[in-house]
Amino acid sequence: MFEILRAHVLKHLEMSDEDFIAVTALIVPKKLRKRQYLLQAGDVCRSLAFISKGCLRLYSIDEVGGEHILRFGIEGSWMVDVESFKAQKATNCNIDALENSELLLMSYEAWDRLSVIIPAWEHYIRDILAEEYNAALARISDFMEASAEERYLHFLAVYPDLFQRVPLYQIASYLGMTPQSLSRIRKELSDRK
Repeated sequence: MFEILRAHVLKHLEMSDEDFIAVTALIVPKKLRKRQYLLQAGDVCRSLAFISKGCLRLYSIDEVGGEHILRFGIEGSWMVDVESFKAQKATNCNIDALENSELLLMSYEAWDRLSVIIPAWEHYIRDILAEEYNAALARISDFMEASAEERYLHFLAVYPDLFQRVPLYQIASYLGMTPQSLSRIRKELSDRK
C-alpha cells in the first residue's frame, strides 16, 4: 500500500527512508466499499486521501438532485476538496468510491506537523495542491473553449481506462453533457474510423 505512495513522492522530491517512515507513521490506511462516502456535503474535509487502489469521484448535487462530477481519482493520485481542506470549512461536495478502494489518509494536523519536521513534504503537498488547481483551471478552459467532442477526446487522453471502470452517465456528467450526447459523439468517432 505504501509503495505506491513512495513511488509517487519520489517523482516529486528526494526523500530518505527515515523521512518516509515519519510520513507513514502519520498516515491512516482506510478501505472504502463501492458507493461508500469519504466526504459528504456539509462536512469539513479533514484529510488528504492518496488512492493506492480503486477509483473515487468528487461531485456536487444541485437543487434538483442532479450530480455534477468535478473530478475522478484513480490509483496513484490524491483526492481532496482543496478549498474545504485548506480553510477547514464545510464543503458542498461529496467524495465517494466508485469501486472498492484502499486509501492512505493524512489529516490536516498530520500534514501541518510533517511540514515542520520534513520541510520538503510541504513543498510536495503544495505541488500536489497546485496540480489540482491547474487541472481545475484547465477544465474550466475546456468548458469555455473546447467542443464536446474535444472534451471527450481530452478525457480519453487523460483517463484512457476509465470507460471500463465508470458508468457512461458519470463520464457524461464530468464532461458536462447528457449521456445521449456522449453516445452520439462516440458513435460519430467510431464511424469515422
